[in-house]
Amino acid sequence: MTPRTETTRSLLAVLGRIPGLRAATPATTHIGSHVPWNLDTLAVGIDNQVIEIRVVALALPLPPILREAEAALHAALKDTRWKHAGLRLVVTDIDAAALTPLHHASGAGA
Repeated sequence: MTPRTETTRSLLAVLGRIPGLRAATPATTHIGSHVPWNLDTLAVGIDNQVIEIRVVALALPLPPILREAEAALHAALKDTRWKHAGLRLVVTDIDAAALTPLHHASGAGA
């Protein structure tokens, strides 16, 4: 396993422990079940200067969730060759369930 692969797996494991976020992966179909690798790895891009992780928000408000994720992900990078790389979290989508409390709080649909 390469250092990049190990780091990707480590970052995904950390992300999996952050409530309110998940890795942004392509829509899966029956073809996705036949892919011989973890599709979540497609959400992580690593180069020498920047690590980009694409995520879907499962809860709101986003700023505290993203701050928690950023701190945890930086900690996971501290003993890697990417410890000085920039970290970019890109929210690609917001799950409809995250908006449900807002919908009910506004009185919409009542």
